[in-house]
Amino acid sequence: MKLKWSKLKLEKVRENKDAIRRPPAEPALLKPRSPVVTIMGHVDHGKTTLLDKLRKTQVAAMEVGGITQHIGAFLVSLPSGEKITFLDTPGHAAFSAMRARGAQVTDIVVLVVAADDGVMKQTVESIQHAKDAGVPIVLAINKCDKSDADPEKVKKELLAYDVVCEDYGGEVQAVHVSALTGDNLMALAEATLALAEMLELKADPTGPVEGTVIESFTDKGRGPVTTAIIQRGTLRKGSILVAGKSWAKVRLMFDENGKILNEAYPSMPVGIIGWRDLPSAGDEILEVKSEPRAREVVDWRKFEQKEEKGKDDLKILEEKRKEHQEAYQKVREKYGDLHWRKRSYIKYLERKEQRTLKPKEKVEKASNVLPIIIKGDVDGSLEAILNLLDTYDASHECEIELVHFGLGDISENDVTFAETFDGVIYGFNVNAGNAIQKSAAQKGVRIKLHKIIYHLIEDLQKELSSRLPPTLEEYPVGEASILATFSITEGKKKIPVAGCRVQKGQLEKQKKFKLIRNGQILWKGSLTSLKHHKDDVSVIKTGMDCGLSLDEEKVDFKVGDQVVCYEENEVPAKTSWDPGF
Repeated sequence: MKLKWSKLKLEKVRENKDAIRRPPAEPALLKPRSPVVTIMGHVDHGKTTLLDKLRKTQVAAMEVGGITQHIGAFLVSLPSGEKITFLDTPGHAAFSAMRARGAQVTDIVVLVVAADDGVMKQTVESIQHAKDAGVPIVLAINKCDKSDADPEKVKKELLAYDVVCEDYGGEVQAVHVSALTGDNLMALAEATLALAEMLELKADPTGPVEGTVIESFTDKGRGPVTTAIIQRGTLRKGSILVAGKSWAKVRLMFDENGKILNEAYPSMPVGIIGWRDLPSAGDEILEVKSEPRAREVVDWRKFEQKEEKGKDDLKILEEKRKEHQEAYQKVREKYGDLHWRKRSYIKYLERKEQRTLKPKEKVEKASNVLPIIIKGDVDGSLEAILNLLDTYDASHECEIELVHFGLGDISENDVTFAETFDGVIYGFNVNAGNAIQKSAAQKGVRIKLHKIIYHLIEDLQKELSSRLPPTLEEYPVGEASILATFSITEGKKKIPVAGCRVQKGQLEKQKKFKLIRNGQILWKGSLTSLKHHKDDVSVIKTGMDCGLSLDEEKVDFKVGDQVVCYEENEVPAKTSWDPGF
């Protein structure tokens, strides 16, 4: 054997090529900027109507089901010439992540509470988001025009959550408004601007752009589109941006009304077209020098993600190996001191048992799994649906298997997926063309389209419930009490007979029966005979006497026992999963 010396290979450590934010700007470069204000509160407390009144628009009237399901960014110009960027967040329980995102990019939170409804679940959650982000709150008590409005009650309720209004010696400004009539809205805007002045909001409009993705979606004619808020620098057409694991060369910029912009300054909400892939909502936007640099950053981020995944996979592999090792040790101990022939025979029996089990298990699995495909219109709403699916805790009843999820209208690819996995396609605020619907009908694939999130979840609950086996419920038909016991001889057999009187309903020979003593069920089954005097009968009504014998001879009757006649009906089962709204 010849030895060959070889050098140890050194693993190449890749250089970090990531793009990062610039260090804080020099105070001399900072210029005043308009505040970014996030409107938060419980569902249906009037957040969108309030914004509509400020912007003189009709967004609330156009919303499906009357609830906001997206995060919107708007620039509002006040009569004084001041500008405020408003973020409108959903108040529905399902959109917690969107609210958290709204609180992270903002300077001030306007907390909208309805004067007739008071502090509700999402109000408390919004306060928590604002505190976590360290953002000051302005309180807008809405619906003050209603007869049952009680603004003082709202202020007192908020004391419990550490939101102390100025009337109670705190720092939180409270403004009584009515979004419907437009009362006091200017006072709310002034309160917000006064707070913004105290915060001395400034930004550096020079150098590379920094910002945050508020929402992202795919537009049929324009490709991937993002709504972003610029936090530093000035965005111009042709800039190269990086966000998450995607990059863009800005082809077009537009405001919330679709008007094309040439420049976007700090605090401005702007729509950006030109992304290669769709970034996720909440991603940080950074400007880089050139396209090769942008690709380098994206490649590095993908490599980093792959490394992380590799580490996680290693952990899982290690755990599996450990489990396998332990199982192997147990088996060794089990067969340890047996003769090899005996050991072989036991193993043969175990294999035989497994073989007979397999087909049954397959049938069981098929009915107990619901494969689903989810398509959403924007990144945030898809995230909200996936977060709701994470709360699913009824896998012991029926398992949800998420086969695929994505943004945009339902495609032929989705239908093929659903056919392969025998699944259901759920679409939120998306469309399915006629050709797609025909193709789905031919392949036996169900497409369920919804425009309101809780309708989608209700539909999913119904689908899960339909896959559960029905439960049997007992309905009593009649009740009799045993007054005497005796036995009759048939051939060589002695058969115990109970002499009964029907107390309630009627006894029907064809139905099922049970024998109860002191509240305990002793027997369940059917009757072999039911007689009135000496005649065989099929029904005995209330108040009549009868003799009956059971299909089990060993049951011992006692005077005072109850005989109950009942029928079993199948009732559709309901899933125990509760998404929380």
